[in-house]
Amino acid sequence: MTMLRRSRHRLLALLGTAALALAGAVALPGTAQAANILTNPGFETGGLSPWSCSGNLGSIVSSPVHGGSKALAGAASSSDNAQCTQTVSVQPNTTYSLSGWVRGSYVYLGVDGGASTWTTSPSAYSQLTVSFTTGASQTSAKIYVHGWYAQGTYYADDISLDGPGGGGGGGDTQAPTAPTNLKSTGKTSSSVSLSWSASSDNVGVTAYDIYSGSNNVLSVSGTSATVSGLSSSTAYSFTVKARDAAGNRSAASNAVSVTTDAGGGGGTGFKQAAPYLYEGWGDPPNPTTVMSATGIKWFTMAFVLDSGGCTPAWDGSRALTGGVDQTAINQIRSAGGDIVPSFGGWQGSKLGANCSSASALAGALQKVIDAYGLKAIDMDIENTDEFENEAVQAKILTALKTVKANNPGLKTIVTFGTSTTGPTYYGNRLIEQAQSLNANIDVFTIMPFDFGGGSDMYGNTVNATEGLKTKLKSTFGWDDATAYSHIGISGMNGLSDQQENTTPAIWTSIRDWANSHHIARLAYWSVNRDRSCPGGGVVSNCSGISQSTWQFTSITAGFTG
Repeated sequence: MTMLRRSRHRLLALLGTAALALAGAVALPGTAQAANILTNPGFETGGLSPWSCSGNLGSIVSSPVHGGSKALAGAASSSDNAQCTQTVSVQPNTTYSLSGWVRGSYVYLGVDGGASTWTTSPSAYSQLTVSFTTGASQTSAKIYVHGWYAQGTYYADDISLDGPGGGGGGGDTQAPTAPTNLKSTGKTSSSVSLSWSASSDNVGVTAYDIYSGSNNVLSVSGTSATVSGLSSSTAYSFTVKARDAAGNRSAASNAVSVTTDAGGGGGTGFKQAAPYLYEGWGDPPNPTTVMSATGIKWFTMAFVLDSGGCTPAWDGSRALTGGVDQTAINQIRSAGGDIVPSFGGWQGSKLGANCSSASALAGALQKVIDAYGLKAIDMDIENTDEFENEAVQAKILTALKTVKANNPGLKTIVTFGTSTTGPTYYGNRLIEQAQSLNANIDVFTIMPFDFGGGSDMYGNTVNATEGLKTKLKSTFGWDDATAYSHIGISGMNGLSDQQENTTPAIWTSIRDWANSHHIARLAYWSVNRDRSCPGGGVVSNCSGISQSTWQFTSITAGFTG
């Protein structure tokens, strides 16, 4: 969030590389036997299945591609090389040729436990080729492609494993048992959450394929999933099949029919007027005083940061519980309100950037969820360490997907900057990754200020929000009403850092527009500044303009969606 700016950077670990020796090359099988036995080799289905990617860091993109219209993107992080694998049936004592087109810094292609090769080609696709011979009793092979730690996103396309398919070599032919107890655990206007009981297999279940009718719409490794990108007010029938490493699929589970919620008037059913309150700065007011004067019920509490070792703390320094922040939260709840914590902001040591993996980040978020029994969390994704780092974006989205699955009913919000016409490149990338990871984000909140937008803060805010709506529609396939219901606006009262002036009258117009378009969330930075000081400039405890005390909070309290 603005007014907390401080330059920071993180050194990337230096990567040492060595050539890998490739052994065991022999003549390839005859052309009559050779065929690409991989499934979805060019990712043209638009989904990952049957590929599986570590840390949920793999996604399907439409650019850059080598051939066709889709390719794989692996968002390698400082702790995860974003390895994507597919296991196929093969024949023993047989030579196979593996090839693929890759792009990125240090991209590897190989077979698990066998030969591999790599290249670095950050600006264009380059072909990798390696051969291997199966063992005397080998009936399956796990093919992989991955990047390297802290080297950013890699891309892969048109991967081929040429050779005879398995099935004649005495491999595993026993299918898993069918999943049972399939049920819906939640729904919105655009998504359905499902869970089921695990299958068993003579070797082991490696994945579950979720079907909508006859279409395989999603594959996961666990026993729950959220299918997103659905149409509102529409009936869907889902089944699940288990799959083992040899590619054997079970019979279908029981079918469950679910009708998504109506899109008009708010697809997620989530409405929140929640201005920011910051206990670490700006003469923080007593929240019950503000609530009594304005009728506001929710506050966005800033900011949860990393105190070291992926450990959440208020401002990165105040204990998660037992301090002034908990006192304020207790006061808010005693007065009939509630809070949503904001993780991140403009400066400081961010959990998203510094937790080693998506699972570690999810664990840190869970600590805060457990400490306060939260109904919603907000990830304020800013600056180069989070917003302009696509791997960190993916880590954050994956962690939000995890905690949402583990905490039924929890609402997830992402907040990020914008241009006057809608999301920037990194904002668009964030939305695209949310879709490809099936992160099921409830609210995409933009901050329409500090964008050099000139004097028309109402017009620029509306234009930016309409740009976000257009992007959500094109990415998720939503109608207007559903897209609006997933949108939030987080403004800045009075003077912004760039001297943009949002007056009470302008903020009232923005609120009225938000109500008429039934968006999900309205916030502003901050209640600490909701006091008059005309000519005071941009300071921590007043707005820099003439206004009534708590006037912006009173206006915000009139947001109903």
